[in-house]
Amino acid sequence: MPSLPLIEGLTRGPIPPGSVLLVEFDAASAWFNASLTIAAGWLNEGGGLTYNDWTQSPDDLRTKLSRFGLRVDALEKEGRLLIWDAHTATLGQKSKERMAPDSLRIADLSLFVKDAMRGPPDASWLHISDNASTLARFNDDKSWTEFLLTRFYPYIRSCKMTSLSAFARGLHSEWVYRKLEADADGVIDFKLDESTDPPTNMMRIRSLRDVGFDGRWHKLTLDENFKVTLEE
Repeated sequence: MPSLPLIEGLTRGPIPPGSVLLVEFDAASAWFNASLTIAAGWLNEGGGLTYNDWTQSPDDLRTKLSRFGLRVDALEKEGRLLIWDAHTATLGQKSKERMAPDSLRIADLSLFVKDAMRGPPDASWLHISDNASTLARFNDDKSWTEFLLTRFYPYIRSCKMTSLSAFARGLHSEWVYRKLEADADGVIDFKLDESTDPPTNMMRIRSLRDVGFDGRWHKLTLDENFKVTLEE
């Protein structure tokens, strides 16, 4: 099993396959670069990755992943990297990608996910959703939250994938965050601490059900390729 970069640097053992991990992030935090760091580390250890891309064009995502030394084209041809293009639908356009919903309305998205779930991957796979808060632009809170809790997360658990689903802090009602947190196997926070000069990117594990962990805030550093590491 590949290790989970950044996160398992703060745990006292491996995170069990099938875990649904909730990420809550400040909009100005290092989460997006951290998601690429985690993705690259997982792929470099031989795992498979599904990256649900809400925030940028798939080609931009490929360029950023290639900065980590990944041979992105080869990984896609091997079937070890699957990009779900949700971004193009937010623009009201039709994607050229093989894996892309035409609409982000839950009724339409359910059909896309049902098709995408065929032939589920195994425990060596990781799913990253870089900003699932985008669902709130196209659906009411109850419908998209219940979709995740009753359809998507049960699929993740049944095929023993590990999932990181990220939501921007401060956009949703308290009800949404509490429902998602209550169902998750762990909650991870990313923030930008502006009380320092310069501001400091930080992360912590707020909760984990099945693994011991260090729950303190930890500083993050970014190198010239935007790789994120835990500061010693």
